[in-house]
Amino acid sequence: MQIEVLKSKIHRVKVTGADLNYIGSITIDADLLEAANMIEGEKVSIVNVNNGERFETYIIKGTKGSGEITLNGPAARRVQKDDIIIVISYALMDFEEAKTFKPWVIFPNENNNSLKQ
Repeated sequence: MQIEVLKSKIHRVKVTGADLNYIGSITIDADLLEAANMIEGEKVSIVNVNNGERFETYIIKGTKGSGEITLNGPAARRVQKDDIIIVISYALMDFEEAKTFKPWVIFPNENNNSLKQ
């Protein structure tokens, strides 16, 4: 049996921009992606702490060290600059493997860097 479990989470990161006139997705600083073991093109769930919105999109890799968290396209309507969001990805795995799997969870600071795990 396979189940879907938490793979990676960027917990409480600040939105730096919202670009309605883009084709869609979320742009995330490459340093944050690396620390959270996420990759460009990966499907993610976004939870907006400020307004309760929940939606899905995919990742675009941002500039390393920029602290960028930009929601693009229609997702830009669900956030405002400086909102706090949680970015979550999931993975399918065998039930027994899932019992011992440890997800990557990171906690960026107020500048979206200087990570602690």
